[in-house]
Amino acid sequence: MWMVSPPSGIFHHFKKLFLSEQAGRAQALEFVRKNVANALSVANLIMGLSSVLCSLNGQYHCACWLLLIGFLLDLADGAVARQLNACSALGAKLDDFADFTSFGLATALLLQAHGILDGLLAIVYVLAVFSRLCFFSSGIPFMYRGLPCPYASSLLTGTYLLTGGNLVVLRIVAMIMILFMVDQGFYPHDKVLESQLWKKMVYAGDDDSFMCHHDNLPKATPVT
Repeated sequence: MWMVSPPSGIFHHFKKLFLSEQAGRAQALEFVRKNVANALSVANLIMGLSSVLCSLNGQYHCACWLLLIGFLLDLADGAVARQLNACSALGAKLDDFADFTSFGLATALLLQAHGILDGLLAIVYVLAVFSRLCFFSSGIPFMYRGLPCPYASSLLTGTYLLTGGNLVVLRIVAMIMILFMVDQGFYPHDKVLESQLWKKMVYAGDDDSFMCHHDNLPKATPVT
């Protein structure tokens, strides 16, 4: 009785196909791992741009909620990147651009500049966020401990929602946030405050993102 066996070339073909499929899945998973944090930054950017459009159409409450969602996305961005070990220069750029759009431009529009002084305040607020991000990205945060701009934005949006859009209160809070962001003398950071849980929570999101994007920077002793 003759035994008919399939040619070995067929087994080789299926083996090669199976291995290629495994390699493809591995590459796809690696791509997802490296870019999930970047996707969160892009989502934050989309929230910021959507908030800008809402503000331009006078829908300030919607703009505030979009900024709060962007704030949560920004917190998740750095944490996810470090958890998945997916830090990259591209991620740092995306995060900075998204933060500037959401927590700088979009937040400043909530001030509703109807005059010269109001417009000047909005411009100064944007410049304060820009300065804070520049210090943050350059590695100076070890000596520079101003309030992170996502927290300044969340405080402003929360103020708008809680006060029903009271512009006087909102602009006063904006001026305080500007001082907190650009001048570390106004934002307390001594040893007592650094040891408290609330202060650690304030720095958790922003500093986590910094350490993710700047792991190669030399570690310096924080100035207290």
